[in-house]
Amino acid sequence: MFGLFKKKSKNEILMIQYKKLMEEAFRLSKINRAESDSKIAEANELIEGIDQNKE
Repeated sequence: MFGLFKKKSKNEILMIQYKKLMEEAFRLSKINRAESDSKIAEANELIEGIDQNKE
């Protein structure tokens, strides 16, 4: 309850975006493999951004 109004860090926001991209990539993998690969590439770019923020 005390964390209700806590502002999310940049890494937390990026992790949420990463999770959404991976879920969409999984859904697309059953329909269109090329679009799925594109979403996975976007997710990998986000992971690289997260790694750079940690340093």
